Amino acid sequence: MGHKEALPREETIEFVMSCWDDEAGAFGAHPDHDAHLHSTLSAIQILLMQNALDRIDIHRVVKFILSLHQPSGVFAGDSFGETDTRFLYCAVSALSLLGQLHLLDGEAKERTVNYIVRCRNFDGGFGSVVGAESHAAQVFVCVAALAILDRLDAVDEETLGWWLCERQLPNGGLNGRPEKLEDVCYSFWVLSAMSILDKIPWIDVDKLIGFILSAQDLEGGGIADRPGDMADVFHTLFGVAGLSLLGYPGLQDLDPVYCMPADLIEKKGLRKPWKALERRT
Repeated sequence: MGHKEALPREETIEFVMSCWDDEAGAFGAHPDHDAHLHSTLSAIQILLMQNALDRIDIHRVVKFILSLHQPSGVFAGDSFGETDTRFLYCAVSALSLLGQLHLLDGEAKERTVNYIVRCRNFDGGFGSVVGAESHAAQVFVCVAALAILDRLDAVDEETLGWWLCERQLPNGGLNGRPEKLEDVCYSFWVLSAMSILDKIPWIDVDKLIGFILSAQDLEGGGIADRPGDMADVFHTLFGVAGLSLLGYPGLQDLDPVYCMPADLIEKKGLRKPWKALERRT
């Protein structure tokens, strides 16, 4: 939204660093929590946006990430061993942002790509593990990971494009899978994959914009999951992200592969193919 100064920089950095798990060499979600791939990626994203990546012990973080790579090609989220395509994306994205993606090359890269392919379903979508049903959030992580790994050839783009555009309901909102309610957060999960595949025009853009805006809290600010519910930071982030990809006026460009400011990803030389709608005036 162009208001980076709204959060005090030093306090933000200090909180992120207070979540460092020195035993594991990575970040937990809160001080004294165990390190996890998800919170480690979040820490990297925040510190990168605050121009404070030098605060990270990159060698130790990379070692932590690679230690969670499984023989199947998927990544565990932490030392307890739960596996999920979400964690695979977190690992690939984090290594890329740290400039260490070359360490996931050759046979290791092929194992990773092959696991994603094994999670692909007849409808073109992807699940959380092999055999799991397609879900929009898993589609994002799998398509974005393949984009970072330069392997979008593994996506059935036409079939997946249809599955994604069929997530739009009559009220304009998007759901995550068939027969489910609309939710603002899918404005990012669905649109991110559609922008990578250059298929955003396949949905009714104006109806989706109207749905997202209708979920705003006009008094307290923020965006909820759907109209009438309580606004929260999670849905505000993904609502604004969706609006950015839809070309809503006054917003900064968002890179859908990393869910980060597009200019920052450009400066790091990490831009992958994607296409959002032209910014409206």
